[in-house]
Amino acid sequence: MIGSLALLLGCLAAGEALAAWTGLPVPGAITGMGILLVGLAIRGSIGPSLETTAKGLLAHLALLLVPAGAGIVLHLVRLREEWLAISAALFASTALTLAATAVTFGLVSRLLDREPGAKGAR
Repeated sequence: MIGSLALLLGCLAAGEALAAWTGLPVPGAITGMGILLVGLAIRGSIGPSLETTAKGLLAHLALLLVPAGAGIVLHLVRLREEWLAISAALFASTALTLAATAVTFGLVSRLLDREPGAKGAR
């Protein structure tokens, strides 16, 4: 478990360093997940220790969201003042995400139907 936590935190640190070094507008945590994904893809498997550690972290994910809730409470006055703009941004981004997901699904579905020997190919 210690090794798995070290691996996860190492990928996080590497992602933070890479994001800071390159100046990419991507959070270091996301970059770190990408590094972990590439490493796991190269390795070909997750491994029982990493799987157990990841499941343990996911089981307590709600505790990791407490700081976000505290931040919302800290900025209640600002939220009260700018609720309309925030609501519009949330609605628009959700609609765009749904549309992008639908288009991507449609394109991938058509691409898979064209592959020779694909199930359900016409």
